[in-house]
Amino acid sequence: MSERTSPGFDPVRATARQAGSLAELLDVLWEQDRNDGPPPYISVSQLRVMYLVDRESGMRMRALTRLLGASPPSVSRLVDRLQALGFVERRPCPDSRREVLLGVTHAGRKHLARVRERRDQLLLQALHALPGHQRAALAEGLAGLQQALAGHPMLRIVAEEVPPPPAP
Repeated sequence: MSERTSPGFDPVRATARQAGSLAELLDVLWEQDRNDGPPPYISVSQLRVMYLVDRESGMRMRALTRLLGASPPSVSRLVDRLQALGFVERRPCPDSRREVLLGVTHAGRKHLARVRERRDQLLLQALHALPGHQRAALAEGLAGLQQALAGHPMLRIVAEEVPPPPAP
């Protein structure tokens, strides 16, 4: 009896496990590639900060801290390093003098574009080895997974931290 036909087999759990294994392989592959790429080399934590800030330009430092699940001093040090590289900028928050808004600079966006292009090239190599019908199914499945993750409560902190637009 195979795992798929056993009475306790849960296809959703098996898919989650497979997605997790894939994420782990990609982490290893991209970490190896990061060391082969052009400088400056930034840590995985710094790269994660850049991804989040790039996704939500004008992100509040407090929201970033919550998303990362890290202490404010740790997040501040990550941002300090990225700011020193010219990849991230701090701006005053227009509605609170105690808040700081973060944004990715032009140099930061260029660096992210290089990182993403290198990752795309690594993935293209693997995707070309798949038959067309598997690539199509994978694209459809990944789009659905991305949509489901975008609605995850842990990722909605960013939206909750953004003040409503001013009244006309």
